[in-house]
Amino acid sequence: MTSQTAPRQDGEGTGRAEPVVPQRVTSLELFFDLVFVYTLTQLTVLIAHDLSWATAGRVVLIFMVLYWMYSAYAYLTNQVPPDRPSRRTLMLLGMAAFLVCALSIPHVFDPHSNAGVVFGLGLLLVVVVHSVLYTRSHGHDVIWYAAPNSLAALAVTGAGLCTGLLADGLWVLAIALQFVTPLMAEYGPTRGSGRATAELRAQMGALHPGHFVERHGLLLIVSFGESVIAIGVGIGDLPFTVSVFTGVFLALALAGALWWTYFVRDEGGAEHAFAATPADRRWRLAMTAYYYAFLPMLLGVAFLAAGIKKSLGHIGEELHTGPALALAGGVALFLAGDVAFRAAMRLFPVGYRALAVPVVLATALLGLRVSALAQLLALVVALVAMLAAEARRSPGAART
Repeated sequence: MTSQTAPRQDGEGTGRAEPVVPQRVTSLELFFDLVFVYTLTQLTVLIAHDLSWATAGRVVLIFMVLYWMYSAYAYLTNQVPPDRPSRRTLMLLGMAAFLVCALSIPHVFDPHSNAGVVFGLGLLLVVVVHSVLYTRSHGHDVIWYAAPNSLAALAVTGAGLCTGLLADGLWVLAIALQFVTPLMAEYGPTRGSGRATAELRAQMGALHPGHFVERHGLLLIVSFGESVIAIGVGIGDLPFTVSVFTGVFLALALAGALWWTYFVRDEGGAEHAFAATPADRRWRLAMTAYYYAFLPMLLGVAFLAAGIKKSLGHIGEELHTGPALALAGGVALFLAGDVAFRAAMRLFPVGYRALAVPVVLATALLGLRVSALAQLLALVVALVAMLAAEARRSPGAART
């Protein structure tokens, strides 16, 4: 996917428009995404180690905080591309800060470890680097982003010094501060500069649609790699029996069906919808579709990968509650996020995907009462049936 910058006038002032210049995702941005996806890997490890509701809740807290700042960087590089040494150096520093956060994830809630404080300080460095780079496009207005994001990082750092409900409360406070940031960015600068809110919205919405869509699509495809890795980890040293090979095939088919769900049906339409949205409404659409909707999609991939890891080693056996729910819940989260994404982008139909969510959740009963193999087969069948029904009833989908 590519996007186009606005036509420019030539150097001689003739008024003749030069050819539009596409903005592509750079290799440094893709490198950045590979580092960020390691946070998903660490979260998968955390889930697989303890498949409990408490762990699942904490995984959601961690990823919400981290993905907020990833989204901030995706937005940043759309407006401030890393096309010069100073920007590239700062991007590499931001990557290092994300890596520090990722490395500390397994013990971030351990009261006997300093990992929580390390995570918070790493997040603070992520915010500082982002704020410095963001001054290139928004100048002094960056304070309205930097202040709440910095306070959120400090709240997380404080959580590393606490235990129990107080620690969890500080994480929730950090998320609340992040959620307030868009409102501060939209209305805060008007107080000092006197600019109209509509003007600020247009400035924040001056995004390159193709680049923005491509960047998030690449993040999603890299995250699918976690499912493939989970297959290898899940089978471990098991003998190559027919049931093991069948389980491997079904796990890969499941990841492939999720890939099909987004990349064959959604990505192209999303770019057109994004480009057709006026600039003063585009930044809110970006928030809704690529943060609030993408968040459960990416979390779904992490939970699914954990379920695959814990299930393939017991492919012919009844599963415990954790792995069965991780498999079903991961796919259901992805589909629910995709339904929200399509609704935000006005990509229709969405009904088949919404109906598939409870069907997918019900497959957990097969894992609990029959076998992991039966649940994987049911999940694949449910997704294939959903896609086939959608293609049959939607001529546009059938041609893709």
